[in-house]
Amino acid sequence: MSRLAAFSRFWWGFVVGDDWVAAAGVVLALVATGVVAAAHVAAWWLMPLAVIVVLGVSLQRATR
Repeated sequence: MSRLAAFSRFWWGFVVGDDWVAAAGVVLALVATGVVAAAHVAAWWLMPLAVIVVLGVSLQRATR
């Protein structure tokens, strides 16, 4: 396996891991925070809320 492929597989496993939905939720939360901050609105509250929602969804999916 090439070094680039090994490097890519490492980061995919590290970031996405077992739950691609949680990874997608984090990416969406980061994008939403950037959009809100770019509109010159306080965006500090968005990431903690997103963490709670993403964690809840992830736990609900895991316990099914």
